[in-house]
Amino acid sequence: MTLPPYAHTLSISVEDGADGERRYRMPFGDNVLGRPGYLHGGAISGLLELAAIGTAIRAIDDEAATVKPINMTVSFMRGGTDRDTYASATVTRLGNRVVNVEAHAWQDDPARPIASAQLNLLVRRG
Repeated sequence: MTLPPYAHTLSISVEDGADGERRYRMPFGDNVLGRPGYLHGGAISGLLELAAIGTAIRAIDDEAATVKPINMTVSFMRGGTDRDTYASATVTRLGNRVVNVEAHAWQDDPARPIASAQLNLLVRRG
């Protein structure tokens, strides 16, 4: 998957985890800084959205298909601090026209997320 320009602005990269799950990594830096020492909520939301869209596109497995967010709900659980942040997502429903995805962001431990998101994505098949 080619990442959009917004991902490059946030310095997001894609990695394959040890369990084969695709992870999205966002390093801490001035481009994602909110209040001193903490991540901006918009940067966390952007990371979650990119992880969800990437996971949905991979699940659809149709090169001509495109996805477009219908809605997104983000829950912030704790502040992201000055370290790398990771996100991964899971497709909870894969329909012909709509995909539901749940994404989680964490820093040190995936069992302690800093934020989660639920997205509904519109699918346009080629």
